[in-house]
Amino acid sequence: MRIDKVLSKLGYGSRKDVKKLLKDCAVKVNNEIVKDAKHHVDPENDSITLNGEEIHYREFIYLMMNKPPGVISATEDNRDETVIDLLEIEDQVFEPFPVGRLDKDTEGLLLITNDGQLSHKLLSPKKHVPKTYFAVIEGEVTEKDIEAFKKGVTLDDGYETKPGELVILKSGLTSDIELTITEGKFHQVKRMFEAVGKRVIYLKRLSMGPLKLDETLELGEYRELTDEEVETLQTYEV
Repeated sequence: MRIDKVLSKLGYGSRKDVKKLLKDCAVKVNNEIVKDAKHHVDPENDSITLNGEEIHYREFIYLMMNKPPGVISATEDNRDETVIDLLEIEDQVFEPFPVGRLDKDTEGLLLITNDGQLSHKLLSPKKHVPKTYFAVIEGEVTEKDIEAFKKGVTLDDGYETKPGELVILKSGLTSDIELTITEGKFHQVKRMFEAVGKRVIYLKRLSMGPLKLDETLELGEYRELTDEEVETLQTYEV
């Protein structure tokens, strides 16, 4: 890969900025000063330094965010703040995107990456990757609802959902539940409860496949996945 592309991809400025760094003898490859922007390097194996500090190149970035309400799961939007807007510039330069989407008012686990292959694997309808949500429901959730969800319910557009695993944590005028589904239809959790005559008043995603929300993350905070978490996602099979 060209040295100017490596440096610009890692957030060290535009191609023009990087050319100036090269011209100023700030860049060394294997202890040799490199001034030519077209100079090819092996970013995985060559030693690259900028002003004496070693640069570690990586192609992919994997982030876990505790998505706050009021922010949309998109890379850009003309009206609303997006989850990408919440990232630091040094993470934005990797051009990551959210894996799937959470509704604007929904909180919780959101994976953000630039690894298209992993994203496709987790979102493919054929893979049936389970997603677990915590929700507060207006109305009393009953055993009858558990049975209905177990069979699959018919949504407002006539679509019949795949079976969902509903667990009642607290039942009353409002009920606390956990629901695990293997699909990602638009507003699916809300529409499933509407199908049994109830309304979701709070929704939070807890997990996606083997990845569980880090509860130490405040709303709007994010962190990089550990190597172990990345490997678990990459090798995950339902």
